[in-house]
Amino acid sequence: MIHHVQLACPPGSEDALRAFYGDVLGFEEIAKPPVLASRGGCWFRGHGIELHLGVEQDFRPARKAHPGLLVDNLDAWATRLSAAGYDVAFDDDFPGMRRFYSQDCHGNRLEFLQPVS
Repeated sequence: MIHHVQLACPPGSEDALRAFYGDVLGFEEIAKPPVLASRGGCWFRGHGIELHLGVEQDFRPARKAHPGLLVDNLDAWATRLSAAGYDVAFDDDFPGMRRFYSQDCHGNRLEFLQPVS
């Protein structure tokens, strides 16, 4: 079982992270432990996953490595991201799954999946 997935973010990007992960994706921000809060970044929880966004000084977005987020209504997630101005690229190459790729506010790749019933 995985406790969380961590993605990198640039320094000073907390407001953009809150707007994307909180407002667009509907995750709840959770408090970082005080010893870690001074490092920057944000932690989020919701939809059955916990995501930690950690500051990387020479940040470069993850364009290949990515979390695969299992969701109940893939089309609703695609609509939500598209409405917020994010690209959605469906991919049918995963047997048993419908899926699409998108990216967060800093260009980190995200995969959204729904099992085919």
